[in-house]
Amino acid sequence: MLFGLKKFVSFWLMPLPFCLTLLLVGVLVLLCTRRARLGRGLLLAGLGLLILFSNKFVSTALVRPLETRYPAIPELTVGAPLPPTLAACRHVVVLGGGNGHAPGRSALGQMSPSALSRITEAVRLLRVLPDARLVVSGPADYEDKPSHAESLARAAVSLGVERSRIVLIADVRDTEDESLAIKEIVGSAPFALITPAWHPPRTMALFRHIGRAPLPCPADFSARGGDTVQFSDYLWDVSSLERSTWAVRERIGYVWIWLRGRG
Repeated sequence: MLFGLKKFVSFWLMPLPFCLTLLLVGVLVLLCTRRARLGRGLLLAGLGLLILFSNKFVSTALVRPLETRYPAIPELTVGAPLPPTLAACRHVVVLGGGNGHAPGRSALGQMSPSALSRITEAVRLLRVLPDARLVVSGPADYEDKPSHAESLARAAVSLGVERSRIVLIADVRDTEDESLAIKEIVGSAPFALITPAWHPPRTMALFRHIGRAPLPCPADFSARGGDTVQFSDYLWDVSSLERSTWAVRERIGYVWIWLRGRG
């Protein structure tokens, strides 16, 4: 019940549904009531927010503080000394990121862009951690389809990871469930945690709450630092609206776990 309520409320607070709701209510107020000022205000608010959330500069500014909280794992070379925190890891954990089920496509071809970035990063780390196990997480979207964890495992195998090194977590619904299931598997052993770059602040808070401190390994960066600023960086596109949605979702998610004493 609580999980369903959380999903319902968070959906309507996301940038696109929220802005469209303001626009729709504004139109209804203009057409069905005499409160023209309120109707125009709602329309202007909905349109203004949609313009802001769809702007590349604004969306990047929203997501960058999340993506720069924890540094990425640097380039690694087989045989070269590893960072001590990474060398101590006995598991490489990948949180779920979504996949499709199109017939005839390879396991990698089924991955969402975010999931593909995560599993690629996991394989990169496993190549320099030959004794580490891979833990992949994610439920099934449909009862008659493989779980996302299984899809991630297939993608890892296609990239050369031995199936015997992979542990699956399929019976989870959200990041909080994943953190508890992962703790059961890894115990007290150090582990690397791979998430999209905007996700570690909330994820790390959940793990700290249960007494674990994984090594954050952010992947799938969207606010890339060091790029030359161009005129297009101040324009609007659908990708920017998606980037703003990630930033808003994470902040709402953090407030939710903070209110429940898990932040």
